[in-house]
Amino acid sequence: MGQALATRFLRYSAVTSQSDAAATTVPSTPGQRELAQLLAQELQQAGAADVHLSSTAVLTATVPSTLPPGRTAPVVGLCTHLDTADAGLSPQVRAQVVRYAGGDLPLGDGARVITLAEHPELGRYTGQPLLVGDGTSVLGADDKAGVAVVMQLACDLLMADADGGAPPHGELRLAFVPDEEIGLRGVRTMDLARFPVDYAYTIDSCEVGEVVQETFNAATATLTVTGVSPHPMSAKGVLVNPILVAHELIGRLDPAQTPERTQGREGYIWVNQIRGDQATAVVTLSIRDHDRAGYEARKELLHQLVAEVARAHPRARLELEVEDVYTNLADARTPANAVALERVYTALDRLGIRPLPLAMRGGTDGSWLSAQGIFTPNVFTGAHNFHSWAEFLPLRSFAASYLVVRELVRLAAEDGGPAQVGGQH
Repeated sequence: MGQALATRFLRYSAVTSQSDAAATTVPSTPGQRELAQLLAQELQQAGAADVHLSSTAVLTATVPSTLPPGRTAPVVGLCTHLDTADAGLSPQVRAQVVRYAGGDLPLGDGARVITLAEHPELGRYTGQPLLVGDGTSVLGADDKAGVAVVMQLACDLLMADADGGAPPHGELRLAFVPDEEIGLRGVRTMDLARFPVDYAYTIDSCEVGEVVQETFNAATATLTVTGVSPHPMSAKGVLVNPILVAHELIGRLDPAQTPERTQGREGYIWVNQIRGDQATAVVTLSIRDHDRAGYEARKELLHQLVAEVARAHPRARLELEVEDVYTNLADARTPANAVALERVYTALDRLGIRPLPLAMRGGTDGSWLSAQGIFTPNVFTGAHNFHSWAEFLPLRSFAASYLVVRELVRLAAEDGGPAQVGGQH
């Protein structure tokens, strides 16, 4: 199974689909539509139903139920994203399978090396085949690995259904969305009428056993400072430097509550971009917290600090915009839909995989879907070091991801129950 998944991965990763945060369209790059078209063609050839590609490159499809008349099961959704992250590297991925013999692992021409000193997790996979890049790009297992798992499972089910040799299963709905890496832009264009599921799973990153049952609440804040910019010869008592005003705001933030100083469920405010000139300065900040009350408090704190700086510089104009991007998927968990998460742990137990519950310091498309009433925890793909040139994916871990997702489909059919688990029908 690992080799079949690797073959798919190599085919999909060859399509350049890195998203572009500066773009104003969805999808933000043409390669994402190209990949979606490839997947649509493969699904149609395999016999999937309701294959639909939207104007924003959201691809949806159905693996029909094979349950006998009178037997019901929840409709399960699987969601993955088409784009790879812009990590300041080449957008072109040149993936390959290598047999890891142990020690440090040189990539490509050897200019970059995944060292055990920096990445001790690599040592766990001595003697195993790994998917790696050439050191010039991310590998893109986030989320081409998830795409490969879902496509392999869908095609396997459809083929077995056609042959009549597969155990009966319920209806499976698939969604492949663009631009997850740039603020979940793609999933927000999704027509949920084409994804009528009781609950869903994202298959997106993380090492074997990781189960994302909680994500950040997330907002993007943009502060625009307009100063006063006379000629320097007459600037005395007149000039208001917007860049310095912006830096004053940054200086009032708690330096202990930044990404590099926090971990686990600790939140932060992250200044991740500043640009400006003598007339204006723009500061972009990310606000993150797992706890909803803490999240709202961080937003309020930022408003207070901006107000303080504005009072200190009355001739400057400060404008703050705060946009909620996604919410903690755990907030959408209810006694009715908790079965989605319970079945992940049952699947892991059946397969002998140690569960690693995770409060992710990030978000997934499932964060947005959960807020829309479709509880969507995340299942691992088996990858390590995503969003970096040191990313790698052991094929055994890749296969384990496939087996878990397949088991989730089986569990839904075995347990049966009403088709209203998530209230979507």
